[in-house]
Amino acid sequence: MSPSRPPDDKLSTTRRRFLGQGTAVGAALATGAAWAPAQAQPAPDDPSKILGNPVRPYGERSPFEQAVRTHGGKTDEVGVGSFTPLDESLGIITPSSLHYEVHRGGVPDIDPAKHRLLIHGLVDRPVVLSVEEIRRLPSTSRILFLECQGNTQKEWWRKPKGKTVQWTHGLTSCSEWTGVPLSLLLREAGIQKGATWIVAEGADASGNERSVPMAKVMNDVLVAYGQNGEAPRPENGYPLRLIVPGWTGNINVKWLRRIKVVDRPYLTRMDGTGQSVLLPDGKSRHLNFVMEAKSVITSPSGGQRLGGPGFYEIRGLAWSGRGLVRRVEVSMDAGTTWRDAGLQSPVLPFAHTRFRLDWQWDGREVVLQSRCTDETGYVQPVLADLVKVRGLNSHYFNNAIQSWKVAADGSVHNVHV
Repeated sequence: MSPSRPPDDKLSTTRRRFLGQGTAVGAALATGAAWAPAQAQPAPDDPSKILGNPVRPYGERSPFEQAVRTHGGKTDEVGVGSFTPLDESLGIITPSSLHYEVHRGGVPDIDPAKHRLLIHGLVDRPVVLSVEEIRRLPSTSRILFLECQGNTQKEWWRKPKGKTVQWTHGLTSCSEWTGVPLSLLLREAGIQKGATWIVAEGADASGNERSVPMAKVMNDVLVAYGQNGEAPRPENGYPLRLIVPGWTGNINVKWLRRIKVVDRPYLTRMDGTGQSVLLPDGKSRHLNFVMEAKSVITSPSGGQRLGGPGFYEIRGLAWSGRGLVRRVEVSMDAGTTWRDAGLQSPVLPFAHTRFRLDWQWDGREVVLQSRCTDETGYVQPVLADLVKVRGLNSHYFNNAIQSWKVAADGSVHNVHV
């Protein structure tokens, strides 16, 4: 494996020469349009001459910022949700208000003063904890991605479905989560011999009960009460949710109210429906957990338009449910040849990682792709290789390489190659 490019804080020789010559920097524009020479702009309304607005009790974004989640209706057979605008995001942290959401029983309105977490089952000391009691315990914060197992599911079949990266990949987001290690709570409750799983239950109308193996629970699972420096938004689990790093979204149970320690997986409705992988022989693979290495180019991407031939920066996101992203490669010829992209700091385990690559577009039609390699050596596959193993009916856990065709007129389209 050839070494990756250094992080982009160390400018490449090409970029130094490029900036030194004052060459046009097209991809710096969110639309992908080519850079134009700077010109003084008239300012008929000078804000320095007008008394500004008063300070608000709760901060709001500028009215000139318009990024919103797109409501997607059904995300799979059993859920509805909204998609994160990945093409408009900056850095690796998703604003809480733009974090994707999926729910199956509506969003409950929970008073944290009345909410309780029950821990029982194969424990010596069953306990009922208030939110305030949990918040008083030693806490930890981690930057972690979440991804719905239905993300990119509509791209499984031969005909492309999503027109933009928000529609194809928008069921993933990344936040700083703050909470208490579940291992701490279980040790205090006293885990009994033979306890090898837990069943976690939410307080919404569907319950969303999920079985989680004890080995994972005792390793890195959080009971979270914070998201990006404040309480989670109601649609993302307020006031408590489970955070299971690197694992499928619906196992990160929202509105957490009960944890039962048990000696086997319970194979609940949500352990089967909504996450099984169907195989060509008619059987299905249950208890699928890990979100495998994945990446997507966010600029240029579907629905965008380049302003003409010239210099652009290809940008995107990569992540892996098995830890660190080690390498991201980009192809401009539908996977025939590949170049290493630079990884933007910070590069964290189980978190979104930004990548970027300088690109000189000559105006001819091209197909752009990215592929991720994680710290285990796993390489993101093409869709055809996944279909060979699973058949055409297994549309969950689709981590296949995404293709964007840049047409000669600069328009960008979702294609399968």
